[in-house]
Amino acid sequence: MQATSPPWKRTGLPSPTAREAASMYGTAVAVFLVILVAALQGSVPPENPFPYHIPLDPEGTLELFWNISYPQEAIYFQLLVRKLRAGLLFGMSDRGELQNADLVVLWTDGDNAYFGDAWSDQKGQIHLDSQQDYQLLQAQKTPEGLYLLFKRPFATCDPKDYFIEDGTVHLLYGILEQPVRSLEAINMSSLQTGLQRVQLLKPHISVPTLPKDLSTMEVQSPNILIPAEETTYWCYILELPADFSRHHIVMYEPIVTVGNEALVHHMEVFQCAPEFESIPHFSGPCDSKMKPDRLNYCRHVLAAWALGAKAFYYPEEAGLAFGGAGSSRYLRLEVHYHNPLKTQGRRDSSGIRLYYTASLRRYDAGIMELGLVYTPVMAIPPQEDAFVLTGYCTDKCTQLALPPSGIHIFASQLHTHLTGRKVVTVLARGGREVEVVNRDNHYSPHFQEIRMLKKVVSVYPGDVLITSCTYNTEDRTLATVGGFGILEEMCVNYVHYYPQTQLELCKSAVDPGFLQKYFHFVNRFNSEDICTCPQTSVLQQFDSVPWNSFSRDTLRALYGFAPIAMHCNKSSAVRFQGEWDQQPLPEITSTLEEPAPRCLAGRAQSPSGPTVVSLSEGKS
Repeated sequence: MQATSPPWKRTGLPSPTAREAASMYGTAVAVFLVILVAALQGSVPPENPFPYHIPLDPEGTLELFWNISYPQEAIYFQLLVRKLRAGLLFGMSDRGELQNADLVVLWTDGDNAYFGDAWSDQKGQIHLDSQQDYQLLQAQKTPEGLYLLFKRPFATCDPKDYFIEDGTVHLLYGILEQPVRSLEAINMSSLQTGLQRVQLLKPHISVPTLPKDLSTMEVQSPNILIPAEETTYWCYILELPADFSRHHIVMYEPIVTVGNEALVHHMEVFQCAPEFESIPHFSGPCDSKMKPDRLNYCRHVLAAWALGAKAFYYPEEAGLAFGGAGSSRYLRLEVHYHNPLKTQGRRDSSGIRLYYTASLRRYDAGIMELGLVYTPVMAIPPQEDAFVLTGYCTDKCTQLALPPSGIHIFASQLHTHLTGRKVVTVLARGGREVEVVNRDNHYSPHFQEIRMLKKVVSVYPGDVLITSCTYNTEDRTLATVGGFGILEEMCVNYVHYYPQTQLELCKSAVDPGFLQKYFHFVNRFNSEDICTCPQTSVLQQFDSVPWNSFSRDTLRALYGFAPIAMHCNKSSAVRFQGEWDQQPLPEITSTLEEPAPRCLAGRAQSPSGPTVVSLSEGKS
């Protein structure tokens, strides 16, 4: 989704005081744009200073454009407001809640308009922030609408502000219908509000050179009628030509039907399992009773896109192989439609365009699963606000399966089901955590994409990869066990790397025998018995656990010390030769610290109050 050009033209050169003048009203927008491009230090072409773009609301009245200055550790926002009423609020919070949110508000009291940094308390009451960290750079009315240009540091060291970090950010917005005398007079419960999830801190990665013999393939929905439901996952099966030979995918990008930008939330292309000679053709909701069972075996990810993401490029030395012998000819497109207004009659042909070449690159790229095995022995008790489960790719497995020169991870897709809140994978070497592969402290199961890493992570034989997921089950009354069902849980990191090896799955789970010891142990300290007879399933046993502080803490401790069953698997689902049951947990003697806000020295003093804004036609 490309950002449209801003409504200004670039003229003239900035004076020595233009940076300060840019925040004053009456400053030429042309000067501002020159400053912006200079501030971003060549990170984007001058003709497109805002390369990232998402619609905020389903009606398309609010559009957000942005760019990142990593040297300044700041984000530059451009917010387009169509059909401006009495004002709006825009901001961020941990999960998109209106409470405890970091906000910037544009409002009018009937006489004047104001732009100010604000925050909301636990009750959702808005207050003006004593430290104004959203800096208004320009406001301009155009025939298209009102453009607001402002910047915000990643970290402000204001306890009322949100720390912008790598991973998912939950953006929220609200429309003010009437003038208000003060921010405290705003009743957020009466506003039209919504949220949008996005990765704000995109990596600045140079675009690799593409081969000359590039071909394209559009994997698109066949002009479907989007259901008038808030959430729909649509599945469509596409068949490759019978003589389609082996190729390398080197790039892909989204195709979003014009007018549906606010409805198409994310899309994925999967390849089906090669052992099936045919897959029935299907186009319909993924949860339809008419969906053929074989579609469940189309799980090998070829491409994934989510709102706000741009084109995905493979490194110049690697490509993702598809086609030819040993590769299925069947692809499954899955499109997530988010239609909160339940709009009717909208047709869609969105999808993903694959760019591929017959000139195979030096390396095949591979996809490896890290984390936890899909098994009920890994469970989260009910009523937990932050329960952590951890899966391991052990040194024994990497020593056996990786080449001496190692592998190089360049992208990652994190995955849990509905109760997942945080996911992180770290690399450990010699008993010490040395590097984060990918971290998302505000993870949402409703926003999953393959993300390019800011830095390639190299993994060598004997290294350990540790994947931890944090879950919230406060709304559940029974234990949530691991498994494939949407109400069960997963903890996975699909890492994209090169060169491809035979290792496709490197995951763990607690040893089942030690889990049975846990059930016996809990029985001894509770009046309620947990049946440990052979015919009772693990799920039934977990359902019988009396969830008190003792049983919860004991389960947490079990997962922290008990031996694990390792799955060090080849693509054929067969384990590498060796003993993999009752393996000791990797011994980690030094761990990495969580990221913390970093206050930059010498930052200019922020204003103490809101900025008066002129909303008349033209610049302000």
